[in-house]
Amino acid sequence: MGGDVDGGGSGSDGRGDGGIEREYRKRRKLPRGLLVYLGCMTVFCASQISRSTGLGWAKAALLAALVTALARWMVYTRRGRTLVDAHGVAVRGALLERRRAWHDIYDIRAQPVPKPPSYGRNWLVYLYDTEGRRFLLPHVDDWQLDDPPAEVDELRAVAARHRGTAWEPHPAIEARILRWTGHRKAWERAVVGALVAVLCTSLLLVVLVITTDDPPSFLLFLWIPLAVFALLAAFLHWRCARAVAHA
Repeated sequence: MGGDVDGGGSGSDGRGDGGIEREYRKRRKLPRGLLVYLGCMTVFCASQISRSTGLGWAKAALLAALVTALARWMVYTRRGRTLVDAHGVAVRGALLERRRAWHDIYDIRAQPVPKPPSYGRNWLVYLYDTEGRRFLLPHVDDWQLDDPPAEVDELRAVAARHRGTAWEPHPAIEARILRWTGHRKAWERAVVGALVAVLCTSLLLVVLVITTDDPPSFLLFLWIPLAVFALLAAFLHWRCARAVAHA
């Protein structure tokens, strides 16, 4: 195990609770490539808002959404953390804290990120509850830890006596995990489809800015991508429900 983790129990050597108390939080700087990408996206969105000649309320809504997203991200990088103790696991986000007791936790898994970008994380760690739902554990990743899978293995071993049951698979919960996974992938693919729509409409918008005096900026940059997202989400969730019903 390696990386930046605060650990400590009730004893001075941090083993008063069997060495289970841990705090995972941001210590290492974010990759420069990610910061450059976020900066470029922010500048692009701000330029589109300032250049568009659409409805005033729509511009205000987009600006408010951009400012809110940036503020939430900044608060999250400072406040977000994962806390582990003898009672369970707590995930602290930008505003709220969500706790799961050990008897409500089905599994903790380190999962590789498929085809991550050069500035992205290669490993993420998720908590699965007994309903099959998945929750990301902030900062339990290879940005903050040297070996997330080894950290998870050690955490599971130490937490075993606090759960009251062994870490073993249950078919019913695994089926729920598959169902939640299908619906989550439906949302993710709908988002990807909307981003592709944004890319296409942005290229069209560039052409219209050059060739016309008043291009339909909000139609191309907002309403069409939203429509694509809604239609894709509805279709993909319907297909997921059918697949689960026939499984």
